[in-house]
Amino acid sequence: MQKSEFTAEEDLMIQREFEALLDDYAHTLHRQKVELITHAFNFAYKAHYGVRRLSGEPYIMHPLAVARICVKQIGLGSTSICAALLHDVVEDTDYTVEDIAGLFGDKIAQIVGGLTKISGGVFGSQASEQAENFRKLLLTISDDIRVVLIKIADRLHNMRTLGSQPKDKQYKIAGETEYIYAPLAHRLGLFPIKTELEDLSFKYEHPETWQEIHDKLEAIKGSKLEDYEAFSAPIRERLQSMGYTFTMKARIKSVYSIWKKMMRQQCAFEDVYDLMAVRIIFTPNESMSEKDQCWMIYSAITEIYRPHPERIRDWISTPKANGYEALHVTVMGKNGEWVEVQIRTDRMHEIAEHGYAAHWKYKTGESDDGLDKWIQEIKEVLAHPDKDAMEFLGTFKLNLFAQEVFVFTPKGEIKTLPLGATALDFAFLLHSELGEHCIGAKVNHTLVPLSYRLKGGDQIEILTSNSQHPQREWLKMVTTARARNGLNQYFRREERRYIKHGEKLVEDAILMDKDLAADRDLALARLLNYYDLTQPSELYAQVGQGSIRLDNIHDIVYPKRSLLSYVPFIGKRNNLSPTLPSREGEKDAVKPKKGPHAIVLTDENLGKEYILSQCCHPIPGDEVLGYLDEEGMMHIHKLDCPEAALLKTSYGKRLYSATWNTHRVQSFVETIELKGIDKFGVFIQVLQAITTDFHINMRAINISSEDGIFKGTMEIYVYDKSELEELLKAIRKVENIKEVKRYEKDF
Repeated sequence: MQKSEFTAEEDLMIQREFEALLDDYAHTLHRQKVELITHAFNFAYKAHYGVRRLSGEPYIMHPLAVARICVKQIGLGSTSICAALLHDVVEDTDYTVEDIAGLFGDKIAQIVGGLTKISGGVFGSQASEQAENFRKLLLTISDDIRVVLIKIADRLHNMRTLGSQPKDKQYKIAGETEYIYAPLAHRLGLFPIKTELEDLSFKYEHPETWQEIHDKLEAIKGSKLEDYEAFSAPIRERLQSMGYTFTMKARIKSVYSIWKKMMRQQCAFEDVYDLMAVRIIFTPNESMSEKDQCWMIYSAITEIYRPHPERIRDWISTPKANGYEALHVTVMGKNGEWVEVQIRTDRMHEIAEHGYAAHWKYKTGESDDGLDKWIQEIKEVLAHPDKDAMEFLGTFKLNLFAQEVFVFTPKGEIKTLPLGATALDFAFLLHSELGEHCIGAKVNHTLVPLSYRLKGGDQIEILTSNSQHPQREWLKMVTTARARNGLNQYFRREERRYIKHGEKLVEDAILMDKDLAADRDLALARLLNYYDLTQPSELYAQVGQGSIRLDNIHDIVYPKRSLLSYVPFIGKRNNLSPTLPSREGEKDAVKPKKGPHAIVLTDENLGKEYILSQCCHPIPGDEVLGYLDEEGMMHIHKLDCPEAALLKTSYGKRLYSATWNTHRVQSFVETIELKGIDKFGVFIQVLQAITTDFHINMRAINISSEDGIFKGTMEIYVYDKSELEELLKAIRKVENIKEVKRYEKDF
């Protein structure tokens, strides 16, 4: 960080920002503790005096901005505001948590201490550190939720000012934000913050695409707002006649959500029809329930506009697990466009905007709350964490961003699971013992397998057998962190049991042979070498499972000399194979020759210095990044590749920004998917576009037809992304072609 005296103008800017914070605080219903907040600000100002951010602005502007987000966008009070102002003091100065406790009390010090523990971001430089830092973050949810809420505010401001960071740091921070922080904000009900985090992550990962959609959105905003005025006028009149106090707002989709829809539906910006939504926030009458009044307003709206029968979302009767309540209906406007209308009370709106903070404000007494259950689930997952850091992150993320399905037990109790959850997930939700011994289920009194995907309203009875035990393939059937964690716990218990049993068998076999017993360490080393294992525990586990037998242990340790010993052998080991050839002397992998965080992809170095990853098949023109593996080889991924997203969150120091500098010297195999109406001659026109119009060679064709619809794939050779996109545009113009897109691998 830079350090220099503040100018008079900068001091004035700092003072104005602090006054804006106090003004935000004054407009809340919290008990006003201005003196305490002023004390915290003055302390932080002195502690950070002269220190500047990479952008050059005074560092104190960052904690001030975080504090404003906490009070204005999350609705937190004086304790959180003070903690936000002080959140970097312990990490960046000589002050300690004990100093904070002496000056501001134990509660503020506890929150600052929690923020300091996770100050390096969710992820460190090593995999084990990443998992540990992430666990620390999650543990604070069950300790004091304000630590995580302030951390999310801190990340939001860092994302707003990410432009001052170098490109490779932008990739890492944006990837980390999209992978963990945005889903975490969503799960805690902070929808506006979640939307902004996603949009900012997308802006830094795909700047050109973001700018293109942003410009198109700005160009039509004026006309959309005119449409809103015409659409909302009759609704306003009706609600006023019903005697309601209310506000109506037009809500335009974010750039990121538009892009996601374009990718999901493989359509152009112009074909995204629901760019605008209308939100109604009303003050309910005390004489009737909120639910009844929401449905009355729904009835009034649908008397004016025709509703879409499949686009009604009732989050009032059954709120989302993150506390969200509202009634959504999509109606046909007078201009022929569909518009989503969201109906909320004041209370519902505050929960939707401020998430968990508002949830606690409105919670009374004992409740079977989804957020409380989720926090309890965090505690259970953290009690038995996975050994593999990446598996831990992936397992936990399963439950962060999932849509929900509501199902029933045989006794009629309602349970919430992520969309796509299976009968096996449901069994583990009820109890780990049920999950481990589950043989199937009855759904709506019909027998179904473990892999059955649950639907809303299903009533499920789990069937068990004491002879049933989990199998490794069950991991492919489950979608919830609870089930995956339960299975991994079982497999770890079994592995420990196998290791213990196998160790006894190996020791007994060695002791029974005097030659082996004379040099136990040599015997063990040769067994490991023979079976191509590195740790004794791996050998013990396989012996304990019965996959390695010890009948010929003497011959393995002391092989008889024979002609076979001199025959070169490459392949899988068996009982006759000698030691594999040593890899010593192999050529070292080529490391990138460019600068520390920038590489250029040319026709000459592709496939030599840099490997194009098979998971996403990047071609010239795609936005890409480089990942340096442990052996020094650089792998090139598309920026939006799911595997790259995981790398960005986990191995930030091994990431490199990459640019293309190819000259159409070599071509790349790409797969395109087609779908259309099976009319005579349609496929000939497609082939003509590929071979005659574009002079593109093909490698393989796979087409099938059923009930008048054909679909299939074609492998073609293209030079770059622009050539591929031009070809796709030409194919779309062929009559009866309904869909053509670049193949994207499912992960």
